[in-house]
Amino acid sequence: MKEIIEQAWNERKLLQEKESIEAIKELIAFLDEGKIRVAEETPDGWVVNQWIKKGIILYFLIQELRTIEVGPFEFYDKIPLKKEFAEKRVRIVPHAVARYGSYLEPGVVMMPSYVNIGAYVGSGTMIDTWATIGSCAQIGRNVHISGGVGIGGVLEPVQASPVIIEDNCFIGSRAIIVEGVRVQQGAVIAANVSLTQSTKIIDVTEKTPKEYKGVVPENSVVIPGSYSKQYPAGEYQIACALIIGKRKESTNKKTSLNEALRDFNIA
Repeated sequence: MKEIIEQAWNERKLLQEKESIEAIKELIAFLDEGKIRVAEETPDGWVVNQWIKKGIILYFLIQELRTIEVGPFEFYDKIPLKKEFAEKRVRIVPHAVARYGSYLEPGVVMMPSYVNIGAYVGSGTMIDTWATIGSCAQIGRNVHISGGVGIGGVLEPVQASPVIIEDNCFIGSRAIIVEGVRVQQGAVIAANVSLTQSTKIIDVTEKTPKEYKGVVPENSVVIPGSYSKQYPAGEYQIACALIIGKRKESTNKKTSLNEALRDFNIA
């Protein structure tokens, strides 16, 4: 399958051939069933399977736009919707939408929210109201994605890493995590934190600050912050994220955001 998709990626005329079409469709079916995933954790860290992202892009090219009717609702798209949630043991609240080619492990709960193709969501995870899980994002187990959270998606460039939220994390309301940022297990991200690859993530728990970019260390408690930067027009505040402490081992992994922040006297 990988070889056929790589060949079709390099020679688009092969998209007219039955072998290429069947391989691409089989790939998306495997993604939908959780048999393969865009990124996976190995002993050497997370690895992105670029050929799978290529296959998703090719799937858009071979699919035709069509009308999808769901009760009184109508859509016009190339990608079907996921179905048979009872069989999958996934709770879906109206008007939650998961696209075919995404995978939801048994035990996932989706309030009115959205999961895009290529995404992977682990068991016990709650995706709260109006949260968005972008294409190819990888969400671990027992994660709480609060209301209005934006988890960015990525298909191109194919070498770009997706956003990865590891197990037992809590992502606060209206937080935005994009550009392949990785939130390591157990981290607590407060409301309105915005994380990109260029966002400074500053650990302020010691006398000397320690700076990270693109990764939130495990069990970190993170709140919005700012730092001063001088420009020709004057000094201005630039948004950053502050690590104000570590989640305690004694803390229940299902604790609320408020309880986690109270440990550090944060409202």
